[in-house]
Amino acid sequence: MTERELLKIFGSNIKLYRVRLKWSQAELAENINISINFLSDIETGKKWASPITMVKFADIFNVKPYELLKPIDLIPENYNSFINKFAEEIHSAVEQIHTKYLKKSKIR
Repeated sequence: MTERELLKIFGSNIKLYRVRLKWSQAELAENINISINFLSDIETGKKWASPITMVKFADIFNVKPYELLKPIDLIPENYNSFINKFAEEIHSAVEQIHTKYLKKSKIR
């Protein structure tokens, strides 16, 4: 993978996460204290963000910084519903184990 390809992936991911939050470029730029023009250049793969700005993006999107560099096809399109489903399945499994354990041990 070339640096240019990585730059495009990074920019696409920034846009993807921003759109998932239903934020405009102006809202995201304001939240991380950069100009709208600079954010546009990042999203279109024209410029790199500094490491500090990358961490700000990751914090706002609640992801690890390296996730911003993953090819987009590795990030589920329905990210939020995927996470919610996963959380619901874990919660259900924990409840089943808890109920089963309580019945076996007769603890209340």
